[in-house]
Amino acid sequence: MKQFNVLFFLMFGIGLMAQNVTLDYYLPDNVSYDPNIPKPAEIIGHEVGEWHVTHDKLVFYMQQLAASSDRITIADRGKTFEGRPVLLLTITTPKNHQNIETIRQQHIALSEGGPTNTSEMPIVVYQGFSIHGNEPSGSNASLAYAYYLAAAQGPEIDAMLENMVILLDPSFNPDGLQRFAYWANVHKSQNLNSDNNEREYHEVWPGGRTNHYWFDMNRDWLPVQLPESRARIETFHNWLPNILTDHHEMGTNSTFFFQPGEPTRVNPLTPKANQELTKEIATYHAKALDKIGSLYYSEENYDDYYYGKGSTFPDVNGSIGILFEQGSSRGHIQESENGTLTFPFTIRNQFTTALSTIEAAKNMRAKILDYQQKFYRDMRTEASKSRTKAIVFGDSKDASKTWHLAEILNRHKIKFHELASDATIAGKTYKKGYSYVVPMNQKNPRLINAMFEKRTTFQDSLFYDISAWTFPLSFNVDYANLTSLSNAGPEVLDFKAPNGGTDKHSNYAYLFEWHEYYTPKALNKILQKGLRAKTAKSPFSLEGKQYDYGTIMVPVQNQKLNPKDLYNFLNNVAKDSRIKIKAVSTGLTQGIDLGSNDFDPIKKQKIAILVGDGVRSYDAGEIWHLFDTRYDMKITKIDTRYFNTADLDQYTDLILPSGWGNKILDKQGAEKIKNWVKSGGTVIGYRNTANWFNKYEFMKLEMKKDTLVAKNIPFDQKNDFRGAQVTGGAIFETKLDRSHPINFGYKNDKLAMFRNTNIYLKPEKNSYDNPIQYTNNPLLSGYISEENQELIKNSVPFKATRMGKGRVILFTDNTNFRAFWYGTNKLLMNAIFFGQMM
Repeated sequence: MKQFNVLFFLMFGIGLMAQNVTLDYYLPDNVSYDPNIPKPAEIIGHEVGEWHVTHDKLVFYMQQLAASSDRITIADRGKTFEGRPVLLLTITTPKNHQNIETIRQQHIALSEGGPTNTSEMPIVVYQGFSIHGNEPSGSNASLAYAYYLAAAQGPEIDAMLENMVILLDPSFNPDGLQRFAYWANVHKSQNLNSDNNEREYHEVWPGGRTNHYWFDMNRDWLPVQLPESRARIETFHNWLPNILTDHHEMGTNSTFFFQPGEPTRVNPLTPKANQELTKEIATYHAKALDKIGSLYYSEENYDDYYYGKGSTFPDVNGSIGILFEQGSSRGHIQESENGTLTFPFTIRNQFTTALSTIEAAKNMRAKILDYQQKFYRDMRTEASKSRTKAIVFGDSKDASKTWHLAEILNRHKIKFHELASDATIAGKTYKKGYSYVVPMNQKNPRLINAMFEKRTTFQDSLFYDISAWTFPLSFNVDYANLTSLSNAGPEVLDFKAPNGGTDKHSNYAYLFEWHEYYTPKALNKILQKGLRAKTAKSPFSLEGKQYDYGTIMVPVQNQKLNPKDLYNFLNNVAKDSRIKIKAVSTGLTQGIDLGSNDFDPIKKQKIAILVGDGVRSYDAGEIWHLFDTRYDMKITKIDTRYFNTADLDQYTDLILPSGWGNKILDKQGAEKIKNWVKSGGTVIGYRNTANWFNKYEFMKLEMKKDTLVAKNIPFDQKNDFRGAQVTGGAIFETKLDRSHPINFGYKNDKLAMFRNTNIYLKPEKNSYDNPIQYTNNPLLSGYISEENQELIKNSVPFKATRMGKGRVILFTDNTNFRAFWYGTNKLLMNAIFFGQMM
């Protein structure tokens, strides 16, 4: 539905902008309002749109609103990393509130083969705002919108609320919203300045878009790795709303977008009926925006492919996700191609489409409820006919990583079972307690498929986001489809994390293999305690147990702790890290003995990471989050602004996340790092740091380049032609040399890696210098162009070289992508702890 209003993009003039806009600017003028309900300005001290609302004021107003209205209840569903509440307002009639749990259960029953008559059932609408903190018009609109729902009077709104439950999430991203509101407000002048060069419209790094650890939270609906996501996913599955709206902003020169998006970029698991209903709902948005004279568009730019986005995740769950994108003022007022864009104007468009959403829900209620019921009925039929009856997954050496994948299933209310007994399936060993079985004959097999399937053929070659996220590949676990449930044990009902500990006291040594996900956490605690530890460069067996490359040995003698205290300390470390530490009584083994020179000592590490202008905040935040929240390791963030004056001598490792072009650091910074590396430091670069390493001669890198030339491509298809060459996020197979320290802790000789760059490195001449190498047919899941498919074959995503006493290490791929790539996190840890062995 490509529809453009013939009216000029209506924005009020400079004179009106200088005045304070009142609440009436947003509200429908044909409605009366309850005077006992406080207006936003009475609580937060300013009119909506006069200032950017800070999250604390937003919370305070919503609490006061709930206290004043019998239509609203409010819940604190959890805390952000910075301790801010993740609120939810439930809005309906007082009568419905008295029976809200019954209404919820009846609504859920629709998806479970419950009542067939939907004519009397309320529709459930989840409306969320500003998941990107510097897209604030949504959260600011929620002030006026919540007031409207609480205060509007008349039989029409009473009838609407009688047949509707609204779940209102006023701020998807509390930490980011607070950060951006501070920025916009401290730069506001009394005389509003619309000049695009004004500092107000140019945030400092990392900006307010992301949460505390600089994650884009609109990519976490399916992986559910962040606390804000976990709160709303719990709400989503508790209610299964029929419609979920996601209010965003886009570039200042844009108008207003609402879904549907690009017709050819819809995930194949999404039913056609979903898009048809989306298109019908869109007519309500068009009508509402026509009325206030706002330009808009749909079926362009945005897509419905990646289920990790808030507007797409509902589509695989029998709901309808709606994305709104408002051209952003990025402050209070700014010049645009469509005239002078004011903050109140952006808020009004968001408010208007919030109203048009519930207008559509009211009029399409029975149709949408019937759609959801049919969706789940079709899912039951689909599951019963499927040849695949279950999926088994696990890692026989790593219980924690397997558990974390099962944790995602658990958060999405997907049922899974223990493995009945150890089994070998399709050549892979699955161990009881380290594996799970997921039956397909359950409520929503398409959601399971969305997590586990591999897809390499597509209708379109352009993607708004990644084209692959296959979870068993991202977790590096073995998995297989099963044609029966014969391997399934009891359903897992009491879901608990794996246990760890030390089996007994030793006067000789303690050993633990490097396979478990949290072994880096354990090793760091041991080293930070000042204890000696070594790693095995070869496999061996001792007292009936096989030990692999990278096994960690902690000798008992000559430690700073006596044997009893050492045992107690290691036992606590093992429990905290969920690993098993084995006590041994002899150093005589089959293979390398424990006193062998093939056990290398491991030094205590002190790590720094480069952040600030020129660095991709997403990549830096993923690494910070990994160290801080997973491995309990301190990491010092050094900003590019003062890097050249910082003392690096105290650090063993410096991580350079991907940057923007070659602008990570200047020549002075490069020379500083070179001298530090030559003195014994290890620098670890990611992705396009490869170009920077090349420019300043840290490494000699031979890169494969495409020679693609456009032939018979018209000008209006130029962007699509170049866009098809973008590897926006796909998964590829590598082969591993397991004896190389970078691969310690990996039990298989193949590893799936996530790639979203077109940097292809030629392998070294000596095979032992290519410990990670793409296979000859590497694509496992996702999209890559034919030209890039040829370039990636047998290329290498990893390089390590000596420079003086130190090491230079490069990854062309992101081993820490969006916190759910558990399977490659250990590559970075290996570079940290074993870098000097490479």
